[in-house]
Amino acid sequence: MTGIGLIIVFVLAIVLMIVAISKFKVHPFLSIMGVALIFGLIAGIPLYKYTAADGTAVSGIADVIGAGFSGTFSSIGIVIIFGALVGTLLEKTGAALKMADSVVKLVGKKHPELAIQLMGWIVSIPVFCDSGFVILNPIRKALVKRTGASSVAMTVALSMGLYISHCFIPPTPGPIAAAGALGVENSLLLVIGLGVLCSIPGLIASYFFAKFIGKKVKSTEDLENEENVKTYEQLVAEYGKLPSGWLAFAPIVVPILLMGVASAFAMAKINLPFLAFLGTPIIALAAGAVIAIISLFVAGKGEDFYELTNETLKTVGPILFITAAGGVLGKVIASSDIVNFIKSNALVLQTIGLFFPFLLAAILKSAQGSSTVAITTTAGIVAPLLPMLGLASPALASLTVIAIGAGAMTVSHANDSYFWVVTNFGGMSTQDGYKTQTLGTLVVGIASMIGVYIVSLFLH
Repeated sequence: MTGIGLIIVFVLAIVLMIVAISKFKVHPFLSIMGVALIFGLIAGIPLYKYTAADGTAVSGIADVIGAGFSGTFSSIGIVIIFGALVGTLLEKTGAALKMADSVVKLVGKKHPELAIQLMGWIVSIPVFCDSGFVILNPIRKALVKRTGASSVAMTVALSMGLYISHCFIPPTPGPIAAAGALGVENSLLLVIGLGVLCSIPGLIASYFFAKFIGKKVKSTEDLENEENVKTYEQLVAEYGKLPSGWLAFAPIVVPILLMGVASAFAMAKINLPFLAFLGTPIIALAAGAVIAIISLFVAGKGEDFYELTNETLKTVGPILFITAAGGVLGKVIASSDIVNFIKSNALVLQTIGLFFPFLLAAILKSAQGSSTVAITTTAGIVAPLLPMLGLASPALASLTVIAIGAGAMTVSHANDSYFWVVTNFGGMSTQDGYKTQTLGTLVVGIASMIGVYIVSLFLH
């Protein structure tokens, strides 16, 4: 099948995937794999591998699926595992709390919304946003009690700060997986830099939205009468002794420095094999994981290492398989005639540019709830289309990762587990959750995409 008919089938396949995930509660892995198989067969990919008359080897559908699956694992799987392990260890050792404390000291107690927002933004770089919210929620409550700030404003500021870095900045699995799918896994430093830069509009928008909505919505929390609200000192006491500031930040900072120095030398065309080895994302993230492990033993919690690793692997397993399924879908799309059709209509897509992955990710996010699924699936779909979208350069492909992340924030509602984490821990009703979390993610997603578009004007 070719032409407009294939495009219609493609759209219907995506709709089928969304309905299967959101309506019939089919696991995303099975939904994506099933849709990839159905679309591949309808698109005319052969049932089996054969050699054409001109001697060219033509892959069968099973070979295409296998290549897409294994290719994703080989390029990004280990990086995702190490990133998740670092996050788990930072949580267990109290390093996440130490990082949060450092931000408070930097920003000051007079701006609690900004402080909690930046805490969330930093902590969610290695830690999943829902886990990060649970980690930092006691600090949020303590700050509300200490400063008299609006509980809702603090909840929204924390939620949005966590969400932005969760969708934008590696080593969070979604952005890492998207970078791998789009062929910029060796340019993670560039993705990180663009993620940080494009976070600014979203952070500004979410800060003012939090201040605004905090005056309109009141939560059920009554912190003055809650006897079980823990002070910061009590939280610290639970960890015994927090790691030093350097040791807390090192698992994040060291990998970034290793990748940065290696990239700088590579750009300067200075060949230092050992430095290039250390700057490889897998090795850099491994170094961060080693430092985090050292922190665990320094904290006297080394006996928990096996169980923490086991729990991390259980958590990251579904993400790896969903990511690989997204790679399968992308490989199937690339093997169909849809790419040739789009090439012949490239001018139409080029007028959309970065807004195509943004809108696709937003549709997937709103439909099925998971930002990680939206990011990985969109990246798999967009990967073979980058040249037609005019986004094939490393810089623009890296920026596409951020555009996908912006779409994957838009919007969080009742089918998103994070929505319920924020609503329940923030002491809000479902209706208030729509006014705060859902509307807030809409504001942040649009503001972030505007920032992505502005940055794109200076890249080529």
